[in-house]
Amino acid sequence: MGNWVVIAQYYSDVYRTEFIGRGLETKDQALKALRAALHTYVPSKHIVEKRRHVYRFADQESYLVVIKGKLTQWECTLRITELVSDSTDPAVTERAQMDDGAAEVADGPQDRIPPGY
Repeated sequence: MGNWVVIAQYYSDVYRTEFIGRGLETKDQALKALRAALHTYVPSKHIVEKRRHVYRFADQESYLVVIKGKLTQWECTLRITELVSDSTDPAVTERAQMDDGAAEVADGPQDRIPPGY
């Protein structure tokens, strides 16, 4: 079973990641939730929206949303991501598993619980 999320990433004093959709089981569900959020997502900053532009990245799984407010312009990236340890793609989950006795970290994404937890 997959574990997909929709996130918003933006800079506001510090770089932030905000989860706006969690617990989606398939990539198609995540893409549907992502596309629904493009025109409804509002940042935690209080912006009075006058205009919104949505730009699609070439991968079609992430978008740049530019919101023009009364006084400021705000930009964020909305995208989908998958928890690698729950991936339905066997190649992804195999690369994500790390042998506890391994001297070197394997190539690819890592998802593990640190020793002692």
